[in-house]
Amino acid sequence: MSPGSFKKPLLALNRFIGHQSAKNHMTKPKIGNIAALDSEREEKKLKKALEQRVKQDEKEEERRSFQQRRKEEEERALSTDPPEIAARYGTKTSDVLVETDSVQRLAANPDNAGKQIEFIARIHHTRSLSSKLAFIVFREQIETIQGVVAYKEGHITENFVRWAEHLMTESHVHVKGTLQRPPEEVKGCSIHDLEVLVESMHLVVPVKEHLPVDVFSIDHVEMDEESHQLESLASTRVRVANRLAYLRTPTAQSIFRINSGICSIFRSVLEGHGFIEIHTPKLMPAATESGAEVFKVNYFGRTAFLAQSPQLSKQLSISADFGRVFEIGPVFRAEDSNTHRHLTEYTGLDLEMAINSDYHEALNIIDDMMKSIFKGIYTRFRREIEIIKTRFPHEDLVWLEKTPVFTFKEAIALLNESGWTDDHGKPASELEDLSTRAEIRLGEVIKKKYNTDYYIIDKFPASVRPFYTHPDEEDPRFTNSFDIFLRGQEITTGGQRIHKPDVLVERMKKAGIEPFGMQEYLQGFEYGVLPHAGCGIGLERIIFLMLNLGDIRNASLFPRDPKSLPEQKAEVVRLPHPEADTIRYAYDFEHGYPNLEMPTVEKLIANYGDATNTSWLDDRYHVWRHEPTGAAIGYAEENGYALVMGNPLCDPRQYNIVIRDFLKHMRKQKDLRPLWLLVSAEIEEILGSKLGWRTLSCVAEERVTIADAKKVAKKERQAEDAGVIIKEQPIDEPVPEELRKRIDKRIEDWKAGRTGRQVHITEVRPWVDMEHRRYLWAETKEGEIAAFCVLHKLSPQNGYQIKFALDFPDSPNGTIEALISASIQMLAKAGIQHVTFGAGALPEMVTGGNLDGIRAKILSKTYRTVAQQLRLVQKSEFREKFGTKNDLVYICYPFMGLGVSGTRTLIKFFEDEM
Repeated sequence: MSPGSFKKPLLALNRFIGHQSAKNHMTKPKIGNIAALDSEREEKKLKKALEQRVKQDEKEEERRSFQQRRKEEEERALSTDPPEIAARYGTKTSDVLVETDSVQRLAANPDNAGKQIEFIARIHHTRSLSSKLAFIVFREQIETIQGVVAYKEGHITENFVRWAEHLMTESHVHVKGTLQRPPEEVKGCSIHDLEVLVESMHLVVPVKEHLPVDVFSIDHVEMDEESHQLESLASTRVRVANRLAYLRTPTAQSIFRINSGICSIFRSVLEGHGFIEIHTPKLMPAATESGAEVFKVNYFGRTAFLAQSPQLSKQLSISADFGRVFEIGPVFRAEDSNTHRHLTEYTGLDLEMAINSDYHEALNIIDDMMKSIFKGIYTRFRREIEIIKTRFPHEDLVWLEKTPVFTFKEAIALLNESGWTDDHGKPASELEDLSTRAEIRLGEVIKKKYNTDYYIIDKFPASVRPFYTHPDEEDPRFTNSFDIFLRGQEITTGGQRIHKPDVLVERMKKAGIEPFGMQEYLQGFEYGVLPHAGCGIGLERIIFLMLNLGDIRNASLFPRDPKSLPEQKAEVVRLPHPEADTIRYAYDFEHGYPNLEMPTVEKLIANYGDATNTSWLDDRYHVWRHEPTGAAIGYAEENGYALVMGNPLCDPRQYNIVIRDFLKHMRKQKDLRPLWLLVSAEIEEILGSKLGWRTLSCVAEERVTIADAKKVAKKERQAEDAGVIIKEQPIDEPVPEELRKRIDKRIEDWKAGRTGRQVHITEVRPWVDMEHRRYLWAETKEGEIAAFCVLHKLSPQNGYQIKFALDFPDSPNGTIEALISASIQMLAKAGIQHVTFGAGALPEMVTGGNLDGIRAKILSKTYRTVAQQLRLVQKSEFREKFGTKNDLVYICYPFMGLGVSGTRTLIKFFEDEM
C-alpha cells in the first residue's frame, strides 16, 4: 500500500476526531480535570486496602516469628539439658520413620499394663497441670489414649514437659513409653483403662499453624441440661466446611471403616451367588430416570448427562449374557433438595440378574444380602459402633429371621389404620408415593407391631416408578417392584424390568423420553434379553440410618448437595512477588520506612501485568516510576507525543492516584501530548468518565481460556508425520548458550524472509527477563530448529502471554500450530488457566466514551477501510484456531489530542521494516 493511499482515510479521521485542519495539531490538548481523580471515596478504599494488607503481613510475620521462637526455645532447652536427656525429645528432621507398634493393638488389652510401647500418632489435645506435669492425648485413627509427661530426675526435665505441652495439635510425634493403669478411668479417651507414661517423644511431622476448627472441638459433645441428650458442639455445616478436620476424628474414622465393610460384604455375598462386578460409564446420551433430576454436561460440544443410576448399562450387561452383575459406583441426582437425607452424588450399590420365573428370586437374594451386611457389621465392627454411639447415641438394629413383606396396599392400610393423615387431613392413597413423613410413621407402626426396623414393601404403583419397571400382570396400575426400609426410611428400590422392546418404547414415550436418544439401550432388547430384575441401594443412606447419624452428609466422605461447590469469592490474589506489592510499598513509603527499594518492572509485570506491559522491556520505551507507590507506566516519546502503552503496573485500587500524578508529570515536566493505548475497560472508564477523554477500540487482547482451548489435530498430525519434535527448556535450568545461538540464527533467517510492512509494538528479543519466560521449540528430524515459542509470565489473573511464536523458513506444514498447541498444553499441566496472544486488530471499530453521532460513524468507516487495505486481522484469523476470545482494549486521547499529526505518529510508531 503506497503512502498516498492513506491520504483520504487520514483526512477523514482528522476531520471527525476534533481538528478543523492539520495545523491544529499544535493546539494544547485538553487533558481534562485531573482533580477529578482525587476522590475521597477512592482514598478511603485505598486506605482500607493498605490497612488490610498490613494486617495480613503482620499476621504472616507473627506466624513466622512464632515458629522461629518455638525453634529457638527448643534449641535453648536442648542445649541446657544433659545430652542423654536432650536426646529424649525435640524435632527430628529426617523423613525416614521407624516401624512402630499400633496403639490400637497394644492398648486394646488392659493386661498389657507394664509393657513398653513405641508408636507414631497425632497430638489430639494437650493439658498442662504444672511445670512438671502435662497430659497429652494421642490419636491413632479410631483410638485416643492419654499420655503422661511427668518430671523425673535424670529422665524427664521441666524443659521436656514445657516443650511437650506447647506442641501444636495435629502434629505427628514418635513416642516411646510404658503402658500403665491410670488412677481412675480416663473418660475423655476411647481407651479408658490404660495410659502411656512417656519416656521419649520426638516431633516427626510438625504442623505450622492451627486448623480453622481443630479435631478435638469438631468431635466434642456435651449433655444438654434440659433434654439430657448428647449434642455436638459442631453443626453438620461446620463438619462439612471443615471436612479434613472431621475426617480425622475417631467418629468419622469409624464411620468410614463401616462404609468399607458394607462394600466388602456386599461384594462377597453377591460373588457367592454367582455375580460378577462390572464398571459402567457415568456419561450417558440421555436421562435414565427423569429429565428434571439430571445433570447436563458439555461433551465436546454435544449434550451428555451424568448417570442417575447404572440401570441401563446393567440391563445391557444382562442382554450381553453376563447373567448376574453388580457395581459399586457414583450416582448423580440433580435434585435441588437441601434436606438431611438427600445428596446430589452418592455411592450406589447396584445389582441386576436374569430371572427364571419371578422377580422375587432377586428380592430373596437382596434380602439375604442385606441381612448379611447387618450381621457382618455388628460382628466385625463392634468397636467402631461403640465409638460412634458416644457421639450419635442409638440402639442396635432389630431385624427378623424372616423379613416381613407387605404389598403397597397392605402398607397403606396399616398407615391409615394408625390414624395418619397428610398436611391437608387426607389419608394415604394406594396410587401415590409415600411422603417422608408417611414413611417414618409407617416405620413406627411396623416396629411396634412386628418389632423390626427392617422390612420390605412390594408392588408399588406404576405412577411412581421409572419407565422401565415391569407392570404387574394382574393389575397394571401396580408394578413388580419393591422398596426396602430401614428405621422407617427407604434404602433400596428394585424390581423387574421390561424386557420386550415394543413395550419398552411405548412406556418411554408415555414418560416423555425420546426413544431416538436411547438407540444403544433399545438395541440390547431388540437383540433379545431374558427377563431380569435388580435393585439400587444408597450406601450412604444405609450408614446414615443404621448408625443414626442424624444427617446423611455425615455418612459421605466429601458430601455433595445443592450448596456444594459454591462460586469462589474474589480472594486476595497471592502475588508471585510479594516484595513487589505496590500496596505494601505505599504503606511503607507513607510511614517513612528507610532503604525502600523500588520494585523492578519485571516483577511488577509478573504481579500486575498484561501482554502490552511486556513491551516496556524494549529499549525504545521510557518507564516512569511513581515514588509514593512504586508503580510504573511505560511510554514512548514520538513527535511530541507520549504513546502510553497498557495499564499502569500497580494494584488496581491505586490507578486513580497513579494516573493523576503521571498526567501531571507529562504536563509539567515533559510537555508531551498523551495518547493512551491498549488499556483495559477499567482504565478507559477512568480516562473517559472522569477526564472526558475520547475512547475507541479497534484492538482486542486475544485470550484463550486454557480449559476451552481448541485442538488443531490435523496440523499436529501433519507435523508429527513430518518427524517434527517439540522440545521444552526446563524452567529451573538456564538456556544453553549453544541453543541460544542456534535460535538467534533462525530468527535472523526469519527476519530476512519477511516482506511488506509489519505492524507491531515490540521487537523480537527473546532473551530478556528470562526469569519470567518459558521456551519451547520445534525441531525437524534432521535437527533443524523449525519454530520457536516464548511464553512470558503475566499477572495471576492473565496467566501467560505467547510473546513470540515464530515459524521459521522451510518448516514442515503444521509446525507452528503444533508448537503453540504444545505450549498451551504445557501451561495447562502447570495449572495456568489463561493465556493471551497479545493484541490483535478488530475488523470493526467500537466507539467508547465521548464519541458518538456522525463523527463516530465516519470514523468507523475510515477504520474499516484501513483495516481491509492493511489486512490487519490476518493474525487474528490464525489465532482463532486455538479458541481465542476477544477482550477489548482501548485507545484513549484527550479532546483535541489526536488529529492527523497524532495518527501519523501512531502509524509511524507501529510500522517497521523487518
